[in-house]
Amino acid sequence: MELYLPVANMSVNILFIVALGGAVGVLSGMFGVGGGFLTTPLLIFYGIPPTVAAASAATQVTGSSVSGMITHLKRGAVDLRMGAVLVGGGIIGSGIGAILFEWLQSIGQIDTVIALLYLVLLGWIGATMLRESLVAIGAARSGTAVPARKRRHHPLILALPGRWRFYRSGLYMSPLAPLLLGMVTGILTMLLGVGGGFIMVPAMLYILGMGAQVVVGTSLFQILFTTIATTMIHSVTTRAVDIVLAMLLLVGGVIGAQFGARLAMRIDPARLRLVLAVIVLLVALRMFLGLVWRPDEIYTIQWL
Repeated sequence: MELYLPVANMSVNILFIVALGGAVGVLSGMFGVGGGFLTTPLLIFYGIPPTVAAASAATQVTGSSVSGMITHLKRGAVDLRMGAVLVGGGIIGSGIGAILFEWLQSIGQIDTVIALLYLVLLGWIGATMLRESLVAIGAARSGTAVPARKRRHHPLILALPGRWRFYRSGLYMSPLAPLLLGMVTGILTMLLGVGGGFIMVPAMLYILGMGAQVVVGTSLFQILFTTIATTMIHSVTTRAVDIVLAMLLLVGGVIGAQFGARLAMRIDPARLRLVLAVIVLLVALRMFLGLVWRPDEIYTIQWL
């Protein structure tokens, strides 16, 4: 069953796109990640133009973040003051990302930059998760406990001027740190179509020193409003958002997340992280081959 995507200017198989969104949704439900960092490269592999894939994936992340944020908000697990600072940084970062996006488009390098950034990010995420999962599995087999990382500010945070009290997080620190963190995730969201949770959550824990009980909810709060801003900016500037594609992905993602959450209860968390690490590294390898493997025909003419 084929459906024409007006912005991507191509026809896609509806069931395949929904299944792709469902597969990413399963991973989201199993591992607690947004899945945006896998959605964009998988769409690129399918043949969707990288600019449309990145912009549409950001729209999908917006929809998938709503229910999670509302749940955490009802539990009181969102630091609204910290979230507001992060959102402010994210909106500023989205504006900077839009300028970079348009400039890279004008020189014809946006597709290459997206692929290179994904290669670096996926390689780093996959290697980090692989190491942590292997350490956890080894510790479980030997019967030794993995030492927990201490909650503290990064030394550079203490040097920043001006301090605010973030009561829900139990922090007394400069708002410049979360503002800069939000800006980085806003730029990544604009360029890559990711929510940024895979960078946001570790940074909030180990750089800002936030308590684990409010990290996920506050991260989702920031992701929701930053991806809304990113989608609006994409729609006005690059016009690369394909709402039909985003809706198909969202339908599959919502269904897949329910199955993923049930599977997560039956499998050891360390082994789950190991599986996800292998998947991420395989996607990074495929992205690398796409950059360096020379096709049989460099120039082709496609009949439309």
